[in-house]
Amino acid sequence: MIHEDEISGKAYDARLMKRLLSYTTPYRRLIFFGVFLTLVASFLQLAGPYLTKMAIDKYIANKQLSGLYYILVIYFFVLVLVFVTQYGQLYVTQYFGQQLMRDIRLKIFKHIQSLSLAFFDRNPIGRLMTRVTSDVEAMNQMFTQGIVSIFGDIFLLAGIIIALLYLDLRLALWIFLVIPILFVITILFRMRVRNAFRLIRKWIARINSYVQENITGMPIVQVFNRVNKNYSRFSEINYQHTQAHVKTVFYFAIFYPAVELVGAFAIALVIWRGGIFKIEGLTTFGALVAFIQYAQMFFRPISDLSEKYNILQQAMASSERVFKLLDTPVSIQSPTDARQVDPINGKIEFRNVSFSYNEPEFVLKDVSFSLNPGESVAIVGHTGAGKTSLINILGRQYDFQRGDLLVDNISIKDWSLDALRSQMAVVLQDVFLFSGTVADNIRLGNQHISMDTIEWAARQVNAHRFIKNLPEQYLTPVKERGTMLSMGQKQLISFARALVVNPRILILDEATSSVDTETEVLIQDALKKLMAKRTSLIIAHRLSTIKHVDKIIVMHKGTIRESGTHQELLERKGLYHQLYLLQYQSQESTFSR
Repeated sequence: MIHEDEISGKAYDARLMKRLLSYTTPYRRLIFFGVFLTLVASFLQLAGPYLTKMAIDKYIANKQLSGLYYILVIYFFVLVLVFVTQYGQLYVTQYFGQQLMRDIRLKIFKHIQSLSLAFFDRNPIGRLMTRVTSDVEAMNQMFTQGIVSIFGDIFLLAGIIIALLYLDLRLALWIFLVIPILFVITILFRMRVRNAFRLIRKWIARINSYVQENITGMPIVQVFNRVNKNYSRFSEINYQHTQAHVKTVFYFAIFYPAVELVGAFAIALVIWRGGIFKIEGLTTFGALVAFIQYAQMFFRPISDLSEKYNILQQAMASSERVFKLLDTPVSIQSPTDARQVDPINGKIEFRNVSFSYNEPEFVLKDVSFSLNPGESVAIVGHTGAGKTSLINILGRQYDFQRGDLLVDNISIKDWSLDALRSQMAVVLQDVFLFSGTVADNIRLGNQHISMDTIEWAARQVNAHRFIKNLPEQYLTPVKERGTMLSMGQKQLISFARALVVNPRILILDEATSSVDTETEVLIQDALKKLMAKRTSLIIAHRLSTIKHVDKIIVMHKGTIRESGTHQELLERKGLYHQLYLLQYQSQESTFSR
């Protein structure tokens, strides 16, 4: 998707249009009703000039005041009907458009949530946000301002042409002389504005991506004094986006006055030739006035159709990108005959597992080990040894390429994803808190979990102490990403989040690496309660925190170098012993300062 924003797209793609129209099936009646109201409004607009002709030729010329009042009443009634039908058409189409946007956005969001983490490694979040917002809005405009309105414009244009030919064939031919000029102007406009709109879409996606990236990484931006540099880069992206918009403004500023100029020239021709015909008695004054009114109306739908073309072209490009996202295959999903066991025992076995984020560079190579139900295993090693990759494939956020990984003697690829993940709880080093209350972040939307259960879990992991001191305790709103809480407090909430679902398999990814000593004591106590009678896989940074585990596995460059208890590994004086000495010496050096 790196170059996806530069897709040129076709002005009209029948395949894409057919697929777009498939989303309108539940709203067909609304669409037909909107089209009907549009056609009625267009027909009523055609009545105005003809009523003017009747008023002039039949009543004003003959000084029949009563008949003139009759025409005025009809004219007023027509205006009221035009207002009512246009209001109804606008309301119906906008209502339908909002419903359609809701359906498409829900489908995109659902699909995005089903994609593997590998997809998000390749695709910037800002571009995905553009798909859900700007691109869906462009598709909405096609239906609310495009397709339905096109029927009205075409019907109105056809009605005006028929009316012109009916009133005076010779004058109509004089107006039609300017159509080739309009055709050339419109073609040139479409070519130029199409490229400009393509650039706008490209740069707005880059703006979204860059802003999202910088806001997410704001602590790094400020600490490393990147504010001015990032501002300069954003200024360049924003300038390119502005220039693309300026181009469209320029083209529209030329196109619409050009159409008006051609229209004024056509009106001048009508007045000139129509005046001659009136003098020669070949037409009536009322017919000439009506003809001029129809001629003025003639150029409005032509301008509107050009604008609808641009809306259609934008929608085609947006729908192409949206459907490309929706067509992204879900690489990790449950098999048709998925296994579901509740509860599981918690036995885990890695059998010669090899895994790569980008083949052929494997980050795990023929890894084999097992955990019995209720057993705790710690994974240690240098950065890049493959520790985090182990837990990524255990929860099937990624799929391994070789070997097999079994839970309760069943390959995880045969498990139902929901059933498998419902038996697991993960506590990461970087705790993510959602907007909502503290209680919401513990239950994670599961309303079956009562407040009593939430409080019990918080007490078990020592989180209740600080939660009860918050302004509204468990109902205290958590700001974005939990900035109001300390790292240790967020970690304790994540422990409560894990405990409240009563998992059989517990995964801890360096859960104590970023907290102070006092908080670590609370966390260690919480860990003992959390790990009790659960199969636990722990990625550890501080070796002093894993002395109590049943087994320690030492990883090095994607392979298992050593395994055993803490004391056994120290006695072997291998890699684990080196890691322990390095960390111990580092701590000694820190305390001696």
